[in-house]
Amino acid sequence: MRKSQLYIVLPAYNEEESIGKLLDRIGFYLLDSGIEDYEIIVVNDGSTDRTLDILKAYEMRMPLKIVQHEKNMGLGQTIRDGLLFASERAADSDIVITMDADDTHTPGLIYRMVNTMREGYDVVIASRYQKGSRVYGLSRYRVFLSLMASCIFRLILPIRGVKDFTCGYRAYRARVLKEAFARYGSRFIDQQGFQAMVDIILRLRKLNVIFGEVPFILRYDMKQGTSKMNVKSTIIKTLKLIIKRRLEKDKAL
Repeated sequence: MRKSQLYIVLPAYNEEESIGKLLDRIGFYLLDSGIEDYEIIVVNDGSTDRTLDILKAYEMRMPLKIVQHEKNMGLGQTIRDGLLFASERAADSDIVITMDADDTHTPGLIYRMVNTMREGYDVVIASRYQKGSRVYGLSRYRVFLSLMASCIFRLILPIRGVKDFTCGYRAYRARVLKEAFARYGSRFIDQQGFQAMVDIILRLRKLNVIFGEVPFILRYDMKQGTSKMNVKSTIIKTLKLIIKRRLEKDKAL
């Protein structure tokens, strides 16, 4: 029986300070966990720093594929291209992990997420709202905004098994991604900003997906450089999106 392959998708934009360290950590933790069948897919979203040069160096020494955007397209198209690339290479039973490339998501959680998938879940989210989670390096104001947004999301569009709608650290069964791309086409991920991560969940909920969550430690104190996200703008856009999806008829989804 064929072993499941693991694909790790990293959307990257100007991550020269963190991408090398993250790739080293991923390689170490996968080796330590006994996971040998894996491939890392980095979508370089038009970086203007040394990100691409660093990726090319790592491509020579680990199972790494680079998907190149000639100009910056935004997180939505970047994560879409990464998931599409992975789903086209994957078998139905394979697992696709998405992580941020800024080294705030610890690779040590991958093993637990993969094991949780093996229990029968289709999508597993690293959640800040599960018992045992920790957040380091974010102001109380940002933590409060994120918590309030989560509560509103759950009130407007409750989805069984989902508390954290926005975290990009997730595991997907490849079969589910294939089905989503087949059903929605380019509409599967058509949001350009950070709200794209929310929309993925909203789209998948129509496919009878079994969602689950695991607690994780968000190490924002390890982030190099400033955040690329406008928090207030992202929350407003995401709230508008979730209300829009709530009002849409099922056939329009």
